[in-house]
Amino acid sequence: MNDIKKPEPLRVEIDESTARGSYTNLALISHSETEFILDFLFIQPQTPRTKVVSRIVSSPVHAKRFLWALKDNIEKYESQHGPISAGAQPGDQPAGVYQQ
Repeated sequence: MNDIKKPEPLRVEIDESTARGSYTNLALISHSETEFILDFLFIQPQTPRTKVVSRIVSSPVHAKRFLWALKDNIEKYESQHGPISAGAQPGDQPAGVYQQ
């Protein structure tokens, strides 16, 4: 006899404001021993200031799972639509230099 119940499917709800989303073109990532903080910003050309549009705070485990899921989705996107040209990878440049 098998008494193990299958988990209920996750039911996700989203309010209208969150469903509209926020456009961002810059992310700042920091971390401590117990959490990763992802700040998403929108920078307008010729504007020296900006504000954080959204902040996500996550555990290291979930940050790594997010990395895997994002990588998987980028690979699926590129297999359908071709490579995404994003310039040089940040690790390929001298420290402190980032090109867009």
